[in-house]
Amino acid sequence: MHKDSEALKTALQQLEKLHPKKIDLGLERINRVLKALGNPQHNLPPTVHVAGTNGKGSTIAFLRAIAEAQGLKVHVYTSPHLVSFCERIVLGGHIIEEPILLDALARVQTANADKPLSFFEATTAAAFLCFSEHPADLLLLETGLGGRFDATNVIERPAAVAITSIDYDHKEFLGKDLAKIAREKAGIFKAYTPAFSAPQTDLVRAVLTSEAALTRTDLKNLDEHFHCYRQQGRLVFEDDEQLLDLPLPSLAGDHQSINAGLAIAIAKSLKIDDHAITTGITKATWPARLQSITQGALFDIAHQHQAELWLDGGHNPHAARALAGALAEIEAKTSRPLVMIMGMLANKDAPGFLDAFTGLAQNLIAVPIRNHASLT
Repeated sequence: MHKDSEALKTALQQLEKLHPKKIDLGLERINRVLKALGNPQHNLPPTVHVAGTNGKGSTIAFLRAIAEAQGLKVHVYTSPHLVSFCERIVLGGHIIEEPILLDALARVQTANADKPLSFFEATTAAAFLCFSEHPADLLLLETGLGGRFDATNVIERPAAVAITSIDYDHKEFLGKDLAKIAREKAGIFKAYTPAFSAPQTDLVRAVLTSEAALTRTDLKNLDEHFHCYRQQGRLVFEDDEQLLDLPLPSLAGDHQSINAGLAIAIAKSLKIDDHAITTGITKATWPARLQSITQGALFDIAHQHQAELWLDGGHNPHAARALAGALAEIEAKTSRPLVMIMGMLANKDAPGFLDAFTGLAQNLIAVPIRNHASLT
């Protein structure tokens, strides 16, 4: 993956100056700019809108692979990125080219006329502009934060919506009330739109069910209306219509069975066939989600000591529990000491994250995150 050019860095830095707050939830500013751009959000392919705390990117990765196995051309919008900002926007199956993105960002700047606009709002408007001007069969759209007042929540009639696992995260923006967090995530529900949810706590499920009833959303819950689980080295998906005996997902960890199940349910609602589903769940890729590192200088060092190297971007207690479970499963197959190398921003719950590794990790190496306030 190439790094961003100086021109793109400059354009992105200019956007950061438009609004003093890094995150400021609300739809007034994004709607104003989109109107000035000709409302590109009204000229998009069928859209699957995905909200939740953990698993959004993995669910989208599975669904993208499934749709592309069907021969569909897919747009994708996710955040954050790993190396290049361009990773956030996929046009018809390919990461956006810098000249296209730069042109869209410039047009957003012009349409905004120097008024307050958050960074995420500006880049989301640019993404919608690009999506509207390049043909595709499907758009997979990930919320940035929350749901109800997230800049992506301007799609009036999505083809489907999905809610991945909900837990505490971004407390400084979403608060510490889990019911309120769930209610905000459910803000992407739309009337008469199929909605699918990962397994949730009783409280979260009750909130989602209530919000679905209020908005007349057809909500189906994994482990209630459909099921997906590993059994004897296979992945089994079943609903009222059929049972699918599938290979295990390409993404590591038992928690990926949930994300794969959510993607399969959505795919079935989109009338994607079983062959594409089978192919897609074995071909999905999503870097930095329990990713096995098999090349590079760090791998060479690990290999010399007969060690394995895994990379994961989890940063909240819920993600830590999933990661710890997956690493425990790996450790059970090949017993080796677990050494964690971790950098975490200061606004994250580091103690809550590390609790999941009690009795599992033998050593912790804390590293700083350059140009950020971090826990070291």
